[in-house]
Amino acid sequence: MSPEDFVTKSSLAADEAGAAALPVYYEEDRPSRTTGRRYWLHILLLLATVITTSLVGSRMQQNFQANLPPLGVEELWDAFVHGWNQPLALIGGLPFSLTLLTILLAHEFGHFLTCIHYGLDASLPYFLPAPVLTGTFGAFIRIRSPIYYKRTLFDVAVGGPLAGFVFLLPALAIGLAYSKVIPGIADQGSFRYGVPALLWLLEKLVFPGVASSDIYLHPVARAAWIGLLATAWNLLPIGQLDGGHVVYSLAGRWHKKLTWIFLGALVVLGIRFWHGWLVWAVLLYFLGRRHPTIVDSGSIGSGRKKLAWLTLLIFLACFTPAPLE
Repeated sequence: MSPEDFVTKSSLAADEAGAAALPVYYEEDRPSRTTGRRYWLHILLLLATVITTSLVGSRMQQNFQANLPPLGVEELWDAFVHGWNQPLALIGGLPFSLTLLTILLAHEFGHFLTCIHYGLDASLPYFLPAPVLTGTFGAFIRIRSPIYYKRTLFDVAVGGPLAGFVFLLPALAIGLAYSKVIPGIADQGSFRYGVPALLWLLEKLVFPGVASSDIYLHPVARAAWIGLLATAWNLLPIGQLDGGHVVYSLAGRWHKKLTWIFLGALVVLGIRFWHGWLVWAVLLYFLGRRHPTIVDSGSIGSGRKKLAWLTLLIFLACFTPAPLE
């Protein structure tokens, strides 16, 4: 990668007659414009998400210690209805909760800090607490400023997945180190969890010769597993997902066609492997398939193109066609 591929300061342009170079300012060189922040709302949502994920994590930890099957539908419901009766039990859910929230926070701050670097007006992360298997619907930031350059779009898009992956990888390794072997454990309980390529590879290193279906993941590893799925979903090359932004930065004229192709692929995956892909396809069709136009004929540079290949490898390492069965 050459340094010029990552230049974000003013470039110089001369006219055809060889006149003195004039400064051309990118959007990121302009003063940052930020709106008022509602810190109380961000903190409230974060604390609520700590509670909901800790409720899930507490029941996961109890089942793990007792060698019971992973969390099922009835236990999930019981955790949210009766988990409040034992507040101290929430402490046992913190390893899962804090691991998951750290990965999600790293992802969103990867976007946020890149926006700050380029002078874009962006909100702090909004967390979404929810009574679901993960304890949360994830998090997001709002970017209020328009983006005028493909380089800026690319950097903002990849900043989240790369930052999240940096925290996800050691969490997965540590969680696997605390996991254990129980024959047939994956076939017990309400759900059968998919095994992304990266998890499969690390399982073979930590538990050589042991089938994935015999490995009971520690709650920390399960939190990292959720991080794997979140990373893969965000890197889908569709619409306004992070992967869609990367595709638009590389080949904007192909973005619309690729979005339709991969929406169709989600439908096929939904019919063949996991019905949840059908829900994703519908949501993305109505809410996120169109991409704002960026009029920028410049290249993002060879360095960023190499980084795009790295994000593709991360996507393939994190993806599984059947997250849940």
